[in-house]
Amino acid sequence: MNEIEIGRNKRGRRSYSLDDVAVVPSRRTRDPEDVSTAWQMDAYHFDIPIFGAPMDSSMSPATAIALGKLGGLGVLDLEGLWTRYEDPTRYYDRIAAAADDDVVELMREVYSEPIKPELIRDRIRELRDAGVTAAGSLSPQRTQEHWKTVVDAGVDLFFIRGTTVSAEHVSSGREPLNLKRFIYELDVPVIVGGCATYTAALHLMRTGAAGVLVGFGGGASHTTRETLGISVPLASAVADVAGARRDYMDESGGRYVHVIADGGLGHSGDMVKAIACGADGLMVGAALARAEEAPGRGYHWGSEAHHPTLTRGHRVAVGTAGPLEQILFGPSVAADGTTNMVGALRHAMATTGYLDLKEFQRVEVVTTF
Repeated sequence: MNEIEIGRNKRGRRSYSLDDVAVVPSRRTRDPEDVSTAWQMDAYHFDIPIFGAPMDSSMSPATAIALGKLGGLGVLDLEGLWTRYEDPTRYYDRIAAAADDDVVELMREVYSEPIKPELIRDRIRELRDAGVTAAGSLSPQRTQEHWKTVVDAGVDLFFIRGTTVSAEHVSSGREPLNLKRFIYELDVPVIVGGCATYTAALHLMRTGAAGVLVGFGGGASHTTRETLGISVPLASAVADVAGARRDYMDESGGRYVHVIADGGLGHSGDMVKAIACGADGLMVGAALARAEEAPGRGYHWGSEAHHPTLTRGHRVAVGTAGPLEQILFGPSVAADGTTNMVGALRHAMATTGYLDLKEFQRVEVVTTF
C-alpha cells in the first residue's frame, strides 16, 4: 500500500493530488474530431462530462439552463439564494461589493433567510420548462425536510451533497438519514457524496446510489484542510473510488455506479487527469464561476463560507474569463486551461489515442515527483 513512516507511532499511505500526476501518450494518436466526450447516467445523455457544481456563485437557474443546452448538466443548490429569495440579485451585488473583513458576517445574514418550498418547486420547474435535465442538490441535513418538494416538482437527478457523506452517520440527538431506505423508496436517480476512500465509497454504492461524488477538502473556495485538518488528494481519491466501483460491479452482478470528481478542477488539465484516474464525470465550480453569465460577479464561494458557527471556506476572486460557451468550447484566449476546456479534453484523448471517455480511463499515468 506504499505506506511510509511518519514517526515511530504513526504510518501513512502516500497519496497523490492531480498536480502530482500526468497522463502519458501511447503508440497511437487520433484526430480530435473523431473523439467523443459523450456519456450517460441512467436515462440521461450528456454531450460533455461537466456538471455545474451547486454553488450560488456559478449556478443560477439561467446558467444551469445555459449549461444544459451546451451539453452538460447544471445542478442547482436548493438551499441557496435562489430558494430563499424570489429575486436575489441585490444580495449578489452586496456580496460582491463587501470588503473581505465583512463578507462572512454579511453572507451569514443573507443566508439566514428561510428556504421556501414554493421556490424549490418553481426553480426545478423552470429547468424542466426550458427542456434541460433538471438537477438539484440538498445537504444531508436538509434532505428529510425538503426531499418530497424536490421530487414532486419533477427533478430528474437528485444530488445529496455535503463536505462528506457516509452511509453510516451516527447521532445520539436525532435520527439520521437512512440513505439505503431513502434511495430505495425514490423513483429518481440519486447521486451522493462527497467521499474520498475505497471503503466509504463502497458503502455508498451499496445504498443504491446512481453515482458518488469524490472529493474532500479541495476546491478554490474551501479551507477544510486549514480548519479541520482533513484533506484527501484527489488523484488518489478518484483512483480508490474507481477501484470500489470495479469491485462493486463484481459484487452486484454488473451494476455500474458513476464516479464524479468534485472539487479542485479549476483548469482543463485537472479535468483530464481526473478522468484518467477513473472519473466518469466532473463537478466543476470555480471554472464556471469565471463565465460572464455566472451570477457571482467574478467571485466564487460555497456553503462552507457562510456556515453559522464554523466557517470552512471563503469568497475568492476568480475574475471573468469569457462567455460560458467560450470557457467550454473556445477559442482559448489564454494558455492557462481556463477556456476551451472541452477542446483540451478532446486533444488530450486524441494525443493519447483514445476515442471515448471510458477508454480514456485506461490511459497510462505517471507521478511527477
